[in-house]
Amino acid sequence: MSAPQVTFRHIAVIGGGCYGRWYTQQLSRAFEKGALQVEQVTVIDRDAECQVAQGVRQQAFGALPVRVHTSEWSEWLAAWLDDVPPGDRVHDALVPSPLMPHLLLDWLVARAVRRWPERPVSVEPLRAPPPMPWQRAAPDGRHYVSFAEWMCPVNCIEPARCPATRGPRSWSMPPAVEAYVASEREAGHQLDGPIIFHCLHRTWGVGMIDADAIAAADETVARAGNAGEARVLVGTVSHCHGALGVLHIA
Repeated sequence: MSAPQVTFRHIAVIGGGCYGRWYTQQLSRAFEKGALQVEQVTVIDRDAECQVAQGVRQQAFGALPVRVHTSEWSEWLAAWLDDVPPGDRVHDALVPSPLMPHLLLDWLVARAVRRWPERPVSVEPLRAPPPMPWQRAAPDGRHYVSFAEWMCPVNCIEPARCPATRGPRSWSMPPAVEAYVASEREAGHQLDGPIIFHCLHRTWGVGMIDADAIAAADETVARAGNAGEARVLVGTVSHCHGALGVLHIA
């Protein structure tokens, strides 16, 4: 039985190194097998000689319409997303890198600074750690969390039965983050949101975040900030792993 087809206008892959090459290769296989229909795949890397660029020259990705854009990730993302109303990118998606910084939070911060130039905008550390088995607080206020206490392979699609524990995957990061925000509010602490960018595995093991959800998140921040001081929890997560941060608009 053939895999169901997913259709996109544009897929953006963050990073053209080993991870980006693997994702692009999987997209090309899905494309050749008819499991994926896409008009354009763009791989973003600051190195014009990255592994994907070399693969493009070697025609390693078959008929997949792929090109490499040489740029810093944050600069390209801002140009791609800025001033795009929700609904206009409904057929676009972003493939994040496992090693990238919390780029989508950074984009929301930059948008907030432009929207309210007279107001302090920052990323605050979480007031209390969330109930995740593995977590690390970074010096820049970002907080990294995981339900996995083991090393996960890059090609894991987070199935209903975990390949590491060999038991049912009884956890999922989006509802866990929502529960954390609810518990903070119940304890009397201001915490808006959450805004959750959920990376879902869409085809041949490639996880994606819908671009329209990213654009809609900016409107959520705008509403929260226009209502007064805001502390919005922003998470880029899969079912098993995530990066969190509190966007504070004073």
